[in-house]
Amino acid sequence: MFFGSSSQKAPFARPFGGVAVVLALTVLAAGCDRRATGVLEPFPEPVYGTERVEILVATTRSAEDTQPALMFSGNRGDQMAYADLTISIPPDDNRTVGEVQWPRRLPGDPQRDFVTVGSEYIDQETARTRFNDRVAKTPDRHVLVFVHGYNNRFEDAVYRFAQIVHDSDADVVPVLFTWPSRGNLLSYTYDRESTNYSRDALEDFLARLARDKSVSSISILAHSMGNWLTLESLRQMAIRNGHITTKIGDVMLAAPDVDVDVFRTQVAAFGEPRPRFTLFVSQKDQALKFSRRLWGSTDRLGAIDPNDPRYRDELSRERIAVVDLTNEKTSDRMNHATFAESPQAVHLIGRQLAAGQDLNTFEPGVGDHIGQFATTTGANIGAAAGLLVTAPVAVFDQRTRETYDDRVNDFGQSVSDSLQIDGDPADVAGTPDKTTGDAEQTTISSQ
Repeated sequence: MFFGSSSQKAPFARPFGGVAVVLALTVLAAGCDRRATGVLEPFPEPVYGTERVEILVATTRSAEDTQPALMFSGNRGDQMAYADLTISIPPDDNRTVGEVQWPRRLPGDPQRDFVTVGSEYIDQETARTRFNDRVAKTPDRHVLVFVHGYNNRFEDAVYRFAQIVHDSDADVVPVLFTWPSRGNLLSYTYDRESTNYSRDALEDFLARLARDKSVSSISILAHSMGNWLTLESLRQMAIRNGHITTKIGDVMLAAPDVDVDVFRTQVAAFGEPRPRFTLFVSQKDQALKFSRRLWGSTDRLGAIDPNDPRYRDELSRERIAVVDLTNEKTSDRMNHATFAESPQAVHLIGRQLAAGQDLNTFEPGVGDHIGQFATTTGANIGAAAGLLVTAPVAVFDQRTRETYDDRVNDFGQSVSDSLQIDGDPADVAGTPDKTTGDAEQTTISSQ
């Protein structure tokens, strides 16, 4: 089931800052609640009266050498690595469904905070053994694979997945596939390339899951940039084998950041039979609106209006369900994580996982404004756009505020160096590359 793979480790190029320093002033003037980091170090005392979620992890990240409590870094690993974690969820009386209740300081309070009660690195054989044990104890032998999005540290992905599994009340074996995200809003280009770096690994991982005789069915839940990774991996699988393995029954796409025309080509390559696909959309995704206004483009998959005649018939023909979350209210001020924070949304996910219910029974809603944050031929223009898009978001994001001003200064220096080397100011900006314009939405928190 679990596997090892090798690949060449690519160096990380430091992202540059942006051009509108005045926007940074808005960031520096804002305040925000802080939260603890390093939460994956096990709680020092026994924890009673809480519920627990056990998560097996397969990752293309490298281990975190300097801060062991983080377990895995945003660097790209030379081979697949594995871990096993157990997360304690506070009692229902102290819970807000849809919320990841981060401790503000360590150790957290298990009665009110998510806390880690077990975390360890494991090898491939141990991962296989534990996986098979858990599948055997799950009545339907159903596996849920979560592929997180852009701007996720390892601990972000773990706690968010634990929340989704718990709040959806899904009787599944949770498996997190986590790829090397820097966990910083300004590292878009690195994160985007990290999804490409990981797509062969995800394809192989899903294929091995499907070949495991103990597994009855597999569902995939992807969010944000994780949709690009997921769809590309499934496309590769279909091209290799003629269709996607039939054990993958459901693919749920939350805020998919994929060019709609590219998605058409991916769907065409999926073959038959293929999984049920469900889109979760919201028109109130403010971070994605910033991106779209800045760059402009043809529609992104998560930005389409499924009631638009251009898409309505096509969605029906391709049997793609749409769940409209536009009017759902959550604590996310940018309305980007609604699929996980809305009680109604996580309950829908639970129903889908429990019975394979076709969500086409729900009325199609309005597509959310997934903006295009295009990769460009010049590193500076991509970075400048990153700051322009990030500045309004950074008002709410602690990690972005902590590095934003430094990156503005870095960008200024990089432009100066480029001018001295190239002698042509136009060369500094570069030209948008329409062939690689896969968007990444900016978010107020890790998504």
